[in-house]
Amino acid sequence: MENQDFTTSITVDKSPAEVFDAILNVRGWWSGLYGESFEGSSEKVGDEFSFLAGGGMHYSKQKLVELEQDKKLVWLVTESNLTFLENTNEWQGTRISFELFPEGEKTKVVFTHVGLIPEFECYNSCAPAWTGYVQDQRLNLG
Repeated sequence: MENQDFTTSITVDKSPAEVFDAILNVRGWWSGLYGESFEGSSEKVGDEFSFLAGGGMHYSKQKLVELEQDKKLVWLVTESNLTFLENTNEWQGTRISFELFPEGEKTKVVFTHVGLIPEFECYNSCAPAWTGYVQDQRLNLG
C-alpha cells in the first residue's frame, strides 16, 4: 500500500546547514504571522514546545525526538487540541519530519507529517496549511 502521509518538498538556494538552522528555529517560522504563539524550545533531543493559533482553535505540543545535524529533525506531537475538529486530539502521536538532501549548491527539503493521512478530518485544512509554511517560504529559506 502506498504511503499516504502528507508530504511536500522544496529546493532552496541554501546549504543544508543554513536550512537546518532555519528549521530548528521554530519560533522564527511557526509563529507570528497569523497570531500564532510558540512557547518552549526545540534545540536538542528531548526539548518540548507548544504552538497555539487561531484564537485557541489549534493547540499542539511537540517533543524533539530525532536530530541529525544538517540532515533530519523529527518532532513527536504529544498533545493536540484542534477545536475545529470532532476528534480534537487527531494530531496526537503523529510526527512532523524534515529531511534535508544536498543537491549541488542547493538543498532539497522534504517535509512529512507522518500520520496526517487523507482519512483524517484535519487533512483537507492541515495539508494546505503545511504547504503554505513550506512552499510559500514561511521557513524563510528563499
